[in-house]
Order: sequence, then C-alpha cells, then structure tokens
Amino acid sequence: MNLKNSSAQNKTHKDILNHLNKIKISKIFKEFSSSLKVKENLAVAVSGGADSLALAYLTKCYSIKYKLKVSYFIVDHKLRKESSLEAKTVKNILNKIGVQCKILKWNGKKPSKKIQATARDKRYSLLADKCKKNNIKYLLLGHHSNDLFENFLIRLVRGSGLNGLISFNKNTKYKNENLNILRPLLDLEKKDLLYISKKVFNFFVKDPSNINKDYKRTRIRNLLQKLEKEGLDIKKLKLTINNLKSSDESIKFYVDRNLKKNSIFLKKKNIYILNYDFFDQSYEIIFRSLTIIIQKIGKKYYPVRGKSINELIKGINKKLFTKTTLGGCFIDRVNKTVLISRESYRNF
Repeated sequence: MNLKNSSAQNKTHKDILNHLNKIKISKIFKEFSSSLKVKENLAVAVSGGADSLALAYLTKCYSIKYKLKVSYFIVDHKLRKESSLEAKTVKNILNKIGVQCKILKWNGKKPSKKIQATARDKRYSLLADKCKKNNIKYLLLGHHSNDLFENFLIRLVRGSGLNGLISFNKNTKYKNENLNILRPLLDLEKKDLLYISKKVFNFFVKDPSNINKDYKRTRIRNLLQKLEKEGLDIKKLKLTINNLKSSDESIKFYVDRNLKKNSIFLKKKNIYILNYDFFDQSYEIIFRSLTIIIQKIGKKYYPVRGKSINELIKGINKKLFTKTTLGGCFIDRVNKTVLISRESYRNF
C-alpha cells in the first residue's frame, strides 16, 4: 500500500472510530466486543436492515482495533423486484466507511410455499459456501434480543420442548461443519441498533416482509409488542429463558453420555449403530440423542420436527418395526440394534 492510500485509509478509520466518542455507541461497542471475543478472520452477513448495518459498523470497529480481516456478504434472494437495487445501494453505503461487500445472488426457480424458510436455508447455504472457500471459520449474524423473544414465542406456539424453546444461541455450528454461526448482538435491543444505523449511516432498508401478516414471525412480533403494552416484563422473560438454559445444560450432560456410551459412529460409512441401552434412558434423553444423530447424518442445519422424532421413537419401541426414512436418513432395526445411515446409502 502506497503512502497516499495509507493516509486515506487512516482518515477513513479515524472517521469510523469517531462515532465511538458518543457515550451510547461506545457502551454498545463494549458489549459487542465482550460478546464476540474472537481474534480470527470473520465474515458478516448484511441484509441492509438496521440490525445488520449496526453489526457491520461494530465489526468494522472491532477489526480496526484487533487488525482482523473481515469479509462482508449481502445475499440477494431476488424474491422482490427491488432486491437487486437494494443490495447495490447497501453495498455503496457500506463502501463509504471502508467496508467492501460482496453480493451473493440466489439464481434459479423460487418457491411458492414456505418462502421464508426456503430463503433462510438458501441464505445460509450461500454464506457457508463462501466462508468455506475463503477458509473463514466464523460467520456473524445480526440477531438481537427481540429476535430471541420472538423465537421463544414461536417455539412456544408450536409446542416445542425445552431444547427448542431456548435453541437461539450466541454460538452454533453450521451442519456440523467447520463453521461457527455467531450472534454477538443477542444481548442488545433493536432500538440500540436503530440508533447506530441512524447515527452512522442515516439509512437502513425496511423489509416489507416484516409487516406482512401472512408470516407467523410478523404476527408473533405484533403480539409481543401488545404484551409489552399490557405489562410483560421483558427482563423477566429473559431471566426465564436463561433459567431454562441452565436446566438444558444439565440434560445435555446426560445426552452426551448416552451418545458416547451407547452408540458407535462408523465415520467411513457415515452410519450410527445404537445399542439396546441407548433406549433405556429417560424419554427426553432418547429424544435429543436421536435428534442430534439424524441431524448429523442427514447433514441438516435445522433439526427435524419434534413430532417426527416422537413417531420414530414409538415405531422403534414396537415389536414390528418397519424400515423408515426421516431427515435424509435411513433407519432400520436389527434385533435390538438400530442402524441410522444417509438415505442414499442403504447397502451396509
């Protein structure tokens, strides 16, 4: 880098960091840094919403402070005619603070059903592929505390168990691959991220899907706002979720023990062999153990629905068990042993 470019970069960095002189932004950055604690190269998913733009800014400050390389990606789903223009606009906005962003396009046929779920899966897939090609182990997403509460209520409405209710974590693995999904904004509120976007960019994209009542998440978001007006204490809701997480950790201990003692994984054939004692546990331990195995073998980012796992357990416990498939897996029982393999791999 020549002296002219170096001088321009230093000026840009100074302008970026100047926003940290504001007490509120400085406080938010400290919380963000404390939550992140990663000193390796990172990738950031940017949508153009207030939360993701705030994430982009905070990560830029973090990268300057710790001299890290950060890659920024925008996924253009092409589900709306204006999406490509929005992606280019966001790219230009970020460029003003020295953030070079790459647009990842979702080409091909678009779904007519389960649009949000399919788009989410495709977004993760595009981002994960890009991270893999660039040898990036950490991908940052802009989920915040409001998303945490929304997710809790959505799972509650679905009748999810304990694991499902508190499944929104700061750090999760993507399909058991060498990619960590990080959510460093999970302790921050939406209003804080709006504040940063307005002060730093004076801009953010308003996604029309966020007000479309055809989507369950939108209806849950509206319900949460009404409950707050009726006196719902968000701090107590967060305390409840944290207490549930503590109980969940105790269950995970026994799930890990069950997987280690009562199952064998044949890596070369990608097959799990479950012995009789695997099913001689409390129902929750069996349920979670099976969920983890099927998610791993089937290579799914999200676990299969609890209802399907319940039906599988009932079937395995019957005297006559019929070979079945679930979550991309082929499941068979030989005497008191259960075999789980990839659905496409049946000859073992």
